[in-house]
Amino acid sequence: MFSFLLAIIYVSFISLGLPDSLLGSAWPLMQTELGAPLSAAGWISMTISCCTIFSSLISDRVTRRFGTGLVTAVSVLLTAAALFGFSVSGSVLALILFAIPYGLGAGGVDAALNNYVALHYSSRHMSWLHCFWGVGASVSPYIMSYAISAKNSWETGYRTVSFIQIALTAVLFLTLSLWKKPTANNADEKAGGGVMNALKIPGVKAVLISFFCYCALETTAGLWASSFIISRHGISEERAASFASLFYLGITAGRFFNGFIADRFGDKTMIRIGCTVASAGICCILLPFGLTFTVIGLVITGLGCAPIYPSVIHSTPDHFGAENSQAIIGVQMASAYSGSLLMPPLFGIIAENTTVNLYPVYMLFFALLMFFMTETANIRTKKK
Repeated sequence: MFSFLLAIIYVSFISLGLPDSLLGSAWPLMQTELGAPLSAAGWISMTISCCTIFSSLISDRVTRRFGTGLVTAVSVLLTAAALFGFSVSGSVLALILFAIPYGLGAGGVDAALNNYVALHYSSRHMSWLHCFWGVGASVSPYIMSYAISAKNSWETGYRTVSFIQIALTAVLFLTLSLWKKPTANNADEKAGGGVMNALKIPGVKAVLISFFCYCALETTAGLWASSFIISRHGISEERAASFASLFYLGITAGRFFNGFIADRFGDKTMIRIGCTVASAGICCILLPFGLTFTVIGLVITGLGCAPIYPSVIHSTPDHFGAENSQAIIGVQMASAYSGSLLMPPLFGIIAENTTVNLYPVYMLFFALLMFFMTETANIRTKKK
């Protein structure tokens, strides 16, 4: 039954990734049909992230009360309902309203599942599970691209993904008995000194900044890739949407491969490799060459991003203690989504007032800062 539970967790990680790349893929057409400014995508993304931050910060208390299984099932149900709401929205205001349950659901399942896996599974499983997040994030742009090209309807793309989420929700509710609700006897899952005390542990603040940078980089890369490709290379919206999805394919492929080597090299080395490769990919996008070079750069950037998130999460109990992991991972999620909350809309404002071609420069800044802060955390935790 333990192996079957692992399969259910894999399915849950697919549900995490499915909605994440839809907005960036659909936005060029949505912007035109809704008569919205370019930066409105950033405000929708900001609303999602704000609600995700809130649910991440309360995840420790909620998960201990209701259990990881129920929190995951309800959270996926919230995102399914929100995506269906997106599909019937006729204005930016409606999209922002439906972004609220979307964000609440995403934050709840993200913090609960990541802590559960960090405590109970090896680094390779953490990498493969996040690979399955990439499966969801990679498949959904193709769903949206097909909906746009076949029916000229971004609404159909959102509705299709919402139905997939509903099916995943049913699976989760039917398998709730497989999850064990944390009890006071689970020493490795006991609360530590709370969020404020956790922030005083050496290295925690540096990790939070690195997580901020990672989500700023990843979300900006996914949200604005289509707009950047259209601006620089002048191709159609549907072609741009399919090319933009290659960033997520790079993350997915990278996490699948990383699963075979993560236990051998360790979390710290995997993070260093990831930061270096991501920076190289962004440099490829920055160079003023053709579409092929831009697409290759997106793939390489995705490959570099692949090991960073799962490796930082998996190292949390080891670096800071299992008794502190749920609180710290909740704050890590909040910090990560703060990056998603603030930085993509900021780039939208920059792009409106200058040019969207600053996209790779913006990402490179966060990649380099992330590398510096992860190295700072390594020094302060004194783990070799």
